[in-house]
Amino acid sequence: MASSIALLHLSATPKTLIPKSYVCSSFPSSTLAAPRSISFLQLVKRKSKPKSNITCMSSYNNNTTTPTPATDRLISAVAYTLPFFNSLQYGRYLFFQFPKLGLLFEPLIPLLSLYRSMPYSSFVAFFALYLGVVRNPSFSHYVRFNAMQAVTLDVLLVLPLLIQRIFSPGRAGLGYKLMVWGHNGIFVFSVFCFVYSVVSSILGRTPYLPFVADAAARQL
Repeated sequence: MASSIALLHLSATPKTLIPKSYVCSSFPSSTLAAPRSISFLQLVKRKSKPKSNITCMSSYNNNTTTPTPATDRLISAVAYTLPFFNSLQYGRYLFFQFPKLGLLFEPLIPLLSLYRSMPYSSFVAFFALYLGVVRNPSFSHYVRFNAMQAVTLDVLLVLPLLIQRIFSPGRAGLGYKLMVWGHNGIFVFSVFCFVYSVVSSILGRTPYLPFVADAAARQL
C-alpha cells in the first residue's frame, strides 16, 4: 500500500514527465516563474537583432541620395545668367574706377552683345523662364526652384533702378555717392550669387541665396 502511494506521488510530479527544454520554450510564462526570465531574455535578444538591422538599413537609405541629372544641372546653371546679365549695368562705376576689372568680363561680351541685340530680350527671357520652367510640372523640383530663385533675383535687381528714377540723385553730392556705393554693392552681390549658384548647380547641389531663397520657396 505504501509503495503504491509513493508510485502515485512520483507520477503526479511534472518534473519527471516534462523535459526542461520543453518547459522553457512551450509553457506560458504565468505557470513557471523560474524559466520566465530566461525565455523573456531570449525573446528580447532574438527580436532586438532584426530590429537594429532594420533601423540601420532605414537610416542608411535615408542618408543616400540620388545624383542630380546632368540636364537639370545645366538648366539650373543657365537660369542664373538672366539676373547676372541684367546686373552688369550696376558695375559701370567699378569698371570706370578699376579698368583691369573689366578684363575678367571680356569673354562674356559676345554673349552679352547677342543678348542685348534681341528686342525685349529681358522680358522674353523672364517670361520664358517663369512660364516655361517654373510653372512647368514636367521639370523636377530642383530645376524649378533654381529657376524661381533666378527669377526672384532678377525682380529684386529692378527695384534699385526704380528708386533711382524716383529720387534722381543727380551727378554730385551725397545722393550721388550713395547711388555709386549702392550700385557697387549690388554688383558685387550679384556676381557672388552668380558664381555661387552656377558652381552649386554644376555640382548638383541646391544654392540658397540670402534674401532670395525664402521668397522663391514660397512661390512653389
